[in-house]
Amino acid sequence: MLDRLTALESEHRELEARLGDPELVADNARYVKAMRRYSELSSVVEVGRRLQTRMDDLEVAKTLMAESEGEEREEMRAEVSEAEADIVELEQEFRLLLLPKDPNDGRDVIVEIRGAEGGEEANLFARDLYDMYQGYAARLGWKTEMLGSHVSDLGGFSDVAFVVRGADVWTRLKFEAGPHRVQRVPVTESQGRVHTSSATVSVLPEAEEVDLEIDPNDLQIDTFRSSGAGGQHVNTTDSAVRMTHVPTGVVVSMQDEKSQLQNRARALVVLRSRLLKLQQDQVAAEASATRRDQIGGGGRSEKIRTYNFKENRVTDHRIGLTVYKLDRVLAGELDEVSDGLVTDERARQLQNDDES
Repeated sequence: MLDRLTALESEHRELEARLGDPELVADNARYVKAMRRYSELSSVVEVGRRLQTRMDDLEVAKTLMAESEGEEREEMRAEVSEAEADIVELEQEFRLLLLPKDPNDGRDVIVEIRGAEGGEEANLFARDLYDMYQGYAARLGWKTEMLGSHVSDLGGFSDVAFVVRGADVWTRLKFEAGPHRVQRVPVTESQGRVHTSSATVSVLPEAEEVDLEIDPNDLQIDTFRSSGAGGQHVNTTDSAVRMTHVPTGVVVSMQDEKSQLQNRARALVVLRSRLLKLQQDQVAAEASATRRDQIGGGGRSEKIRTYNFKENRVTDHRIGLTVYKLDRVLAGELDEVSDGLVTDERARQLQNDDES
């Protein structure tokens, strides 16, 4: 590992010098890429240097312990133990930093939630998930911004999209992508029977203009009147926008803003992010076996997590984690589930690294 540190320190110094090059600064796409790499290397080099220092400390402490006796020897023994413990911890941290990086680490995200199976109950559950992520974001100091929504008859969401900005938002929220299943008595159920419904969550890395260029000639833009719950018109102008990327067939609709220009701008943000994710998925599929789509079909049998109201239970099926505090999870206390998913991913990465 320390051999790799030498090479990384060299790359870090070279990159630091290049960041002042006017030619690089003038090329926004290359400059953003270089800055991301520099930030990534800075973290690795900092931990590597701390590891090197503690290894040097250990050697000094061992030498002094061999040359001392009595109380001084015991002090050196304690220093050896402390240095060895620090080295184990720093080696683990250094190994994690050396693992291949998720290309979307450091990006903000766009979260899209849709009611799936279960009719109006699925839309109400989509609203619950929206509120849960808003609470989670507030707990972690993240900022959110609504992009667009379609409110259902009883106040749920048939679909909703919003941006989340802050530290580590992709690292944690990427695990939320997939079908979420709810088991409860719906407000529309007169017999008190428990129903199973579902909503799907899609998590997209927010794309920047430097990530990919969209040819305006590839866009088909239709305008229409915004509608509220029950089909009621919320304004009398054609301010809502439906944007279609003709080559891929990706469609985005926005109607929340009264201005057509604002709805166009928001639709373009979501469209660019969907296209970036589509591009990344295609690259991943070429490098490995074709993987399942993030959100599946939204069916009840396909789920990443179940929310059972009767038992106040949340179960994440990917890691077999069950917590009996559904009320607190829906209030935004997702930490235990999120930490478990992050830890599981890192453990699998380290295992794969060991095997390779």
